[in-house]
Amino acid sequence: MNEERSIDVACRDTIARAARLVDLQDYEGFAALFTEDGVLQRPGGEPLHGRAAMVAAYRARPATRITRHLLAGTVVDVLSADEALAHSAVLLWVGDQADEPGPNGRPARGAQVAGEFEDRLRRCDDGRWRIAHRVARFVLHAGGT
Repeated sequence: MNEERSIDVACRDTIARAARLVDLQDYEGFAALFTEDGVLQRPGGEPLHGRAAMVAAYRARPATRITRHLLAGTVVDVLSADEALAHSAVLLWVGDQADEPGPNGRPARGAQVAGEFEDRLRRCDDGRWRIAHRVARFVLHAGGT
């Protein structure tokens, strides 16, 4: 596999793991996928600077909140051997563990949104690709406000 393809695969893996770890409420694991000085700009929120700020912000959410981040169409542009830019489409569904699950799972709550991640990734000293800067945006919504 050539280097550019290897970088593409590593960056896509980092992005997919980040979504999965948030959905599992493993906020420390999620934050560890960012560089130590990483920045996360969530829709409508102030930028979160550093891993500790990210963990604190996510821990402030209700513990019963369920999320599913569905990623699609991730495109990785390799800028250099140590830096890449990625864009991903994101569909976010939210629910609550307090709702009784039925044959189709629990009901979704609030607006279901389509959005995007714009990620700048960097290869760190340990050879792993981490997110240095993420901007998350909402683009469309259905239901709720």
